[in-house]
Amino acid sequence: MVDVLVEYSVLNELNGSLKQIIVELQEAESRATTLEGDIGDPYGRNKLREAAEEFEDGWDDRRKALKEDLMKIQERVEGTGQGWANWDTEVSSKLAVESNEADTMPKVN
Repeated sequence: MVDVLVEYSVLNELNGSLKQIIVELQEAESRATTLEGDIGDPYGRNKLREAAEEFEDGWDDRRKALKEDLMKIQERVEGTGQGWANWDTEVSSKLAVESNEADTMPKVN
């Protein structure tokens, strides 16, 4: 079996990054709508705006599915980090030695 070492800081950074990506995906639809409005119909032509709308319509379902998948991954990453931190705290408290306890422990020669 191979040991894998993943530091808490790496899990926390990954968790934060996933949350940021999820927020970006949530806000993307409103930014696309704003973009379409900003494009407007320059010189009475609307092909660019229509292309932006078509792109947004096609990307919308994929973005929702991607966001849902990332939310599941983010929850697992966060749960893993919390689980290991809780386990680490619990185990370390059981292994703690009182300052005077070392004097009364048997000595190995």
